[in-house]
Amino acid sequence: MAEEFDVDQMISRFSERAEAVKRRGVPPVEGPERKRLMDQARVDFQDFAMLADAKGDMEDGVLHLRIDLRPQTSNG
Repeated sequence: MAEEFDVDQMISRFSERAEAVKRRGVPPVEGPERKRLMDQARVDFQDFAMLADAKGDMEDGVLHLRIDLRPQTSNG
């Protein structure tokens, strides 16, 4: 599996998933269930977007993902 696995394609799929979550509508539910769905969408988007920003590679059959979670600075 490791030899056919494309890290960049996997990361690209997470980008597509993040965009899909962003476009996903909220079904016509109210109250606590609506809040739960919206909270889950926010977490899903965050997770998919973080993985979409990852830099990845395979080494000896082990997938390595690096995600820089440091705040961006305005210095450049």
